[in-house]
Amino acid sequence: MPRLGTLEAAVMEVLWSSDGPLTVREVLDKMPAQRNLAYTTVMTVLSNLHRKGMVDREPSGRAYSYRPTLTREGAAAASLREILDASEDPRSVLLHFAETASEEESTVLRDALARRDARS
Repeated sequence: MPRLGTLEAAVMEVLWSSDGPLTVREVLDKMPAQRNLAYTTVMTVLSNLHRKGMVDREPSGRAYSYRPTLTREGAAAASLREILDASEDPRSVLLHFAETASEEESTVLRDALARRDARS
């Protein structure tokens, strides 16, 4: 998954918070008020996200409606996978992460690994 710029992340947050696909105008209307963005800026960001595979689009009248291809959690997991794949020592990265994990996070990881092992 490509890393997201600040504006791309803000647009993705709008899409992730939506109950369904949104047009450029709808995304623009839902952006935080402090961002003074042009319609064409949001359109360009959504086109770039589509090119990167982060959103799907479908015709909606004379425009497109956009929806994320991954959940927020799926995108975060893909980012972690990218970090591990790029590391010269992914084992050390995981060990450092494990040392900082809370007890609840450790339990979630242990349970997920046990479920994965049970399926194997």
